[in-house]
Amino acid sequence: MDQASFLADIIYGETQPVITPLITNDFTKEIRIVFRAGQSMKAHKTSFPITVMIVQGCIDFGVAEERYVLSAGDVVALEGNVMHELNAIESSIVRLSLHKADSVARVNGVLKL
Repeated sequence: MDQASFLADIIYGETQPVITPLITNDFTKEIRIVFRAGQSMKAHKTSFPITVMIVQGCIDFGVAEERYVLSAGDVVALEGNVMHELNAIESSIVRLSLHKADSVARVNGVLKL
């Protein structure tokens, strides 16, 4: 059994979101992304499907040309190759579930865009 907490040991980055892998196994990768208000992840995409859940806070979530305000408890699923971006309206904790073939390194690379 793998166990982790999305609410324990929270660290906020000064200039960019903090990405922390919490569970990696043969079928999933569960990642916590912690945003200060105003921080963002610029428009990007992955070849694989993803699921994004707002654990705490509020995120302006852009998908293609559409904008959605997601709050704690909201969850969205995207197919692969869909451009999206995240902008923290307030300090937020986001759960990102990756396909087993996707990589945490790719997610970290988004911060360098």
